[in-house]
Amino acid sequence: MKLLVYGAGVCGSLFAARLHETGHDVSLLARGGRLTALRQHGVQLAEGDSPDVRRVPVPVIEHPGSEYDLITVFVRTHQVDAVLESLAGVQGDVLFLLNWAAGPEALGAVIGHDRVLLGFPMTGGTLNGDVIRYRKSSFLTRRVAMPIGEPDGRTSPRLERTVETFRTAGINAKAEPQMDAWLRTHAAFEVPLGQAVRGAGGPEALAEDPDAVRGMLHLMRQNLAAMETPLVPRAFAALRALPQGLLVAALRRFLKSPTAVHSGLNDPSPAVAAELERLTEQLRAPA
Repeated sequence: MKLLVYGAGVCGSLFAARLHETGHDVSLLARGGRLTALRQHGVQLAEGDSPDVRRVPVPVIEHPGSEYDLITVFVRTHQVDAVLESLAGVQGDVLFLLNWAAGPEALGAVIGHDRVLLGFPMTGGTLNGDVIRYRKSSFLTRRVAMPIGEPDGRTSPRLERTVETFRTAGINAKAEPQMDAWLRTHAAFEVPLGQAVRGAGGPEALAEDPDAVRGMLHLMRQNLAAMETPLVPRAFAALRALPQGLLVAALRRFLKSPTAVHSGLNDPSPAVAAELERLTEQLRAPA
């Protein structure tokens, strides 16, 4: 397959590096200073706080070509409109691997409904200068699969082909029959989490404020109760069913963990605020 990774942030760069290292025909699209850095040094990766940096010479482009077998999009929610415009004339299926709670119709209206696939990246890390610092894998994180699905929930040949391509690159992917509901559920959880972390000044600071964590949990429960689609995965129902004290303790432990510290939750940039604002708008709109 001829692959394009659109977006050279943490997730897109990690994804492109993995595909390139396993022999896939992949290009990484970047812009501005990120494009310059990638052309000079390749994708630079480091595990956690390790001083060892690995460089992966992924082919980098500034503008998409005319045709691909699959285009994977890794951008923030508020950047999607510009991406859609740039891909309207580019042939190929498009897999959106990002936060999105507005449904597939808004995506298909611009590029064609038959081109859209939905998913969510399960990788994480932070961009330290030009070096991506990703969290060390564990038994648990290796078992968490990246969900991908057709907008209508069917199992199609292109979905099976996409999942198999990622698995051959060592990316744990799986077909998810309720991907739209999965994304809406995740947004209902993600928006209060992201807003609370930003308000506290980081995940570790939030963990030290039990009252703020309780307020965050209250907003999560409100969002989940207001959803018109089912909760997917069903494990999110625990946020409404389990005792508040137990959930607050679990959330505080998570906020102190390497998974949270070495993730986008620790990114104070204006882009994060803009994404949370757009996701909030999408959650308030009718399902």
